[in-house]
Amino acid sequence: MSNSQFIVAVVGATGLVGQKMIQVLEERKFPVKKLVPVASERSLDKSVSFLGDQIPVQKLTPAVFKGVDFALFSAGKKVSREFAPIAAEQGTVVVDNSSAWRMKPGVPLVVPEVNPETCSNHSGIIANPNCSTIQMVLALYPLHKAFGLKRVIVSTYQAVSGSGSKAVRQLKEEISTGASSDPYYPYPIAYNCLPHIDLFDRDGYTFEERKMMLETRKILGLPDLPITATTVRVPVKTGHSESVNVEFNRPFTINKVVDILSNTPGIVVQDQTEKNIYPMPLTAEERDEVFVGRIRRDESVENGLNLWIVADNLRKGAATNAVQILEYLITGN
Repeated sequence: MSNSQFIVAVVGATGLVGQKMIQVLEERKFPVKKLVPVASERSLDKSVSFLGDQIPVQKLTPAVFKGVDFALFSAGKKVSREFAPIAAEQGTVVVDNSSAWRMKPGVPLVVPEVNPETCSNHSGIIANPNCSTIQMVLALYPLHKAFGLKRVIVSTYQAVSGSGSKAVRQLKEEISTGASSDPYYPYPIAYNCLPHIDLFDRDGYTFEERKMMLETRKILGLPDLPITATTVRVPVKTGHSESVNVEFNRPFTINKVVDILSNTPGIVVQDQTEKNIYPMPLTAEERDEVFVGRIRRDESVENGLNLWIVADNLRKGAATNAVQILEYLITGN
């Protein structure tokens, strides 16, 4: 099967993540026989570039999935809830980047470096985790195997590109002119931080925070893991950062932690504070790796550890992870 070529649809092809999915398919040389870019009616006059060709965008209808082997969805949960089952019924394997299917029983929620084996249990739909969840579990998983997770506390510093092109435009306009003509956020984002990502639930948590907690438990297979999250939007274009505090069940040494992370595929350790070397969104942009630094013991609790984790939210946090799932499906690794 690895020598085959495939018809691949990208739903939401003109959005930030959809464009990045097409870019990553090309960069990683995924065996695409035909690309089918799909978007809403307002994008029908557009085309996308792939392997040197300009491919016209098609309207999202049930018929668009006829003969399609794989569909990468990044058009929001409403679209995914309606059209992912329609695509799956026609034999298309869907990798969905929205929150629509992540916590549904029987739908694999996959980070290929962590739990690729769950892909084999799909029924036509595989969920791509939340961007901030992906980078955190990639770092926590090998440490959990070594020392056993006891508790996780995470605070995120998330880029505006996670909200889409309208939010990026707001940041750029506010920096250049002091105001936005059509703001996405309820307050200015330039020179500001908003402790508000997604809607607030009745208990005071946002849905973004809830996603991180629930998805981490599902991916790691730890349904009772004590975990709490605070998610914050910051005036950064691309690249999510996270301060992660972990308690383990077993003792560790910092040297062992560094060694484990340094030998984990997909992770780059940047932790030379004497040279001011540590992960930053600027240096993570357009990279597929998850960067980990500021590795230090939390001296306030037994077996406590602090980590600073950064990744490009459009790539490993979305597009690259989705394409890696496709790669696993066709090669088994």
